[in-house]
Amino acid sequence: MSNGGQRTFGPLGTTLVIIPTYNEAENIGRIVGRVREAVPAAHVLVADDNSPDGTGKLADELAAEDDHVHVLHRKGKEGLGAAYLAGFAWGLEHGYGVLVEMDADGSHQPEELPRLLTALSGADLVLGSRWVPGGRVVNWPKSREFLSRGGSTYSRLMLDVPIRDVTGGFRAFRRETLEGLGLDEVASAGYCFQVDLARRAVRKGFRVVEVPITFVERELGDSKMSKDIVIEALWRVTQWGLGERVAKLTGRRTS
Repeated sequence: MSNGGQRTFGPLGTTLVIIPTYNEAENIGRIVGRVREAVPAAHVLVADDNSPDGTGKLADELAAEDDHVHVLHRKGKEGLGAAYLAGFAWGLEHGYGVLVEMDADGSHQPEELPRLLTALSGADLVLGSRWVPGGRVVNWPKSREFLSRGGSTYSRLMLDVPIRDVTGGFRAFRRETLEGLGLDEVASAGYCFQVDLARRAVRKGFRVVEVPITFVERELGDSKMSKDIVIEALWRVTQWGLGERVAKLTGRRTS
């Protein structure tokens, strides 16, 4: 909607925080508790990929005690992107106005969620950013920071998107934004899923805002980052970037 040439944004509606899990039994109780304390009106959806360590059962117990907590049991481990897509579909079907991506391991601090939601009042998509002024990472080795910064920089330049932290996974979407991204066309499963959604939002003309966050390395459990995930992300970003350049030269449209 616009008002005299200046765009206005409607009310946000109820927030759903989607937390994908796979073997996060050590973390799920504390992260859900922190979300509920930070934003008491928000609902939480734990999207569990049939964790062998019993994360799904623990989530069921949390849901039984709190009507703001819900659990989506999935058949198995299919990747971060697939878990979020399932969570988005569930949230949209149940009428939530804001859908949030958040890790289960505490690296995304729930106490910073109100800042993202405040910014969303004037945006379509808000990214919690490590690489804007005020953002930072805690307990990361320099090699990991170099990889993350380098990946975001490469993605930003290759895809020509004005986002400093393209790969970050702490995000708040308006439901209308998700409905306009063409989620049924998203095939990326790993961490490049985040890059994919960011580039789609920019291409669709949505207003994307970054707010600084402090990213804290997990203390419990094992990281899901792997060499294969990094390779998939680099390959897909390169493929998207080159495809768009070829399309511009030939006058064709790309998805």
